[in-house]
Amino acid sequence: MHKRIAKFQKVSLERFSKDWRDTFGDGISDEEIQKIYEEIPLPKRATAGSAGYDFYMPETFVIAPGETLKIPTGIRVEMEQEWVLKCYPRSGLGFKYRLQLNNTVGIIDSDYFYSDNEGHIFAKMTNDSNEGKTAELKKGTGFMQGIFIEYGITVDDDVTEKRNGGFGSTTR
Repeated sequence: MHKRIAKFQKVSLERFSKDWRDTFGDGISDEEIQKIYEEIPLPKRATAGSAGYDFYMPETFVIAPGETLKIPTGIRVEMEQEWVLKCYPRSGLGFKYRLQLNNTVGIIDSDYFYSDNEGHIFAKMTNDSNEGKTAELKKGTGFMQGIFIEYGITVDDDVTEKRNGGFGSTTR
């Protein structure tokens, strides 16, 4: 029996709109952003034997060799404290195009859910193809997978600080 320790949710439309515009600029209407937001599915496993929860492309993008794309997923996750969500590119994309997450593995801590940005999960993908292959990531297709991992802490750990930010905020 698997432990049920987390729940995916969407960030608010306001958060998604802000982050979409911060990423791609103001050349899109509120209605278009709302349509993108409404059509984003929550991550899910493809089969009963899958470890990873697939995250889906909110829009279609093309990533040429050497290019990088930052993707606001519209997703946040609430999970029990002793767990972490580790995010990886879908293996087929890595195999076919050498698409990689820029931080190699995305680490989503349990307290990220409560940060100022609502715990909005981003992915930054780079096409590191050495074969000249351009990757087309179509809207609605899986591009990243998240796997929940339980972790421990040292016996003398006494950390009490609270998160209040996103990437790298815990070491500032």
